[in-house]
Amino acid sequence: MFQPVSVYIGLRYSRSNHGKGFVSFITFFSIIGIMLGVASLITVVSVMDGLEQEQKRRVLGLVPHVLISPEKAKFRSWQALQAELDVLPEIKKVTPFQESEALIQSKSALQGVLVHGILPEYEQHSIIQSSMEYGQLSRLSDEPFGLVLGQALARNLKVSLGDVVRLTLPNKTLFTPMGRVPVHRTFTVVGIFNVGSQVDGSIVYINIEDGAKLHRKKGDGVEQLRLYLNDAFNAQRVITQLILKYPDYSYVSWQESQGALFAAVGMEKKMMWLMLSLIVAVAAFNIVSALVMVVIDKQGEISILQTLGLNRSGIIKIFITQGLTNGIWGVILGVTLGVIATLNLNSLFELFGVSLLGAGQVLPVALDAMNIATIVGSALLMSFIATLYPAYRAAQTQPAEVLRNE
Repeated sequence: MFQPVSVYIGLRYSRSNHGKGFVSFITFFSIIGIMLGVASLITVVSVMDGLEQEQKRRVLGLVPHVLISPEKAKFRSWQALQAELDVLPEIKKVTPFQESEALIQSKSALQGVLVHGILPEYEQHSIIQSSMEYGQLSRLSDEPFGLVLGQALARNLKVSLGDVVRLTLPNKTLFTPMGRVPVHRTFTVVGIFNVGSQVDGSIVYINIEDGAKLHRKKGDGVEQLRLYLNDAFNAQRVITQLILKYPDYSYVSWQESQGALFAAVGMEKKMMWLMLSLIVAVAAFNIVSALVMVVIDKQGEISILQTLGLNRSGIIKIFITQGLTNGIWGVILGVTLGVIATLNLNSLFELFGVSLLGAGQVLPVALDAMNIATIVGSALLMSFIATLYPAYRAAQTQPAEVLRNE
């Protein structure tokens, strides 16, 4: 097969190891470094993507994508508004909602929580219902002043099913003969859920009618409507449409309430990209050391090639070809190792008895072709940049000076 002379010589140099043990060692080390860096990037980024997607699924399954509140004290008819919103194509589900801050107290601990008032019949297909470890969400309708909380919170409070806890509203007080005291009420634990996210330790659920009694309000206690969308990332666009149709309501999207959490996850992912990319960069720039030694070793051959008519650009192409060959081998081996490791990561952890997320849970992995392409392109680009200085130095060789001493 026809090859340009520069490419042919560069490939010959990359395959030739005779008499250059130290150079060969550095070349081998750079290939192994690129391989490990690329494999690590693919594996870690796939795990980070998987964790991010799982976090979004779990958190966005609990947190309303859009909250609608009336500008006045309460809804005139939330059922009518719910029926109108239910038919919109972007909206998957609309449920009545009530939210407040409270202190939850058991015999052994006290903690601040968000109290979500719900109607259990609207939550039968929610992520909470599917994540119940003990009890049933429907018992909020059967048990007067029942309460459902997360497993992490139950562990902190040291409570289980049937135990009694006290909810106190620090921002709402009553006048009594003893003076002003915060509003409080005892609730019975009727269910414990385990979604596997930070909300397990910060949210409790009660019947919305019990919430109205707790707040000393008349009526059914519905203060807001929760909107769950087919695509949570269309929240702002949906809000814009709803404002035009229902201007008398206020709207809050999940980006406003939970944006900091996902921003932190995104920043962590970017920093991981940066750190692992530096590993690949260090490995790629080992190519510089190897090529500089090759250039010094090949001074005589470079001079002969120049006297035979090979111009400086041809010399540059020889060493770029040699360096890129090492980079390509490192990338090919790294992608192969990274994809195999990623696809079998949970099996490897199981083999070595490692459980990062606890017993019975697997590490979420999302292998994305676009990420692999980005990693491959970045590694090859760094390998190419690493060849430029040695190739330029080789092109500066003066044949007369070198051959005079041969």
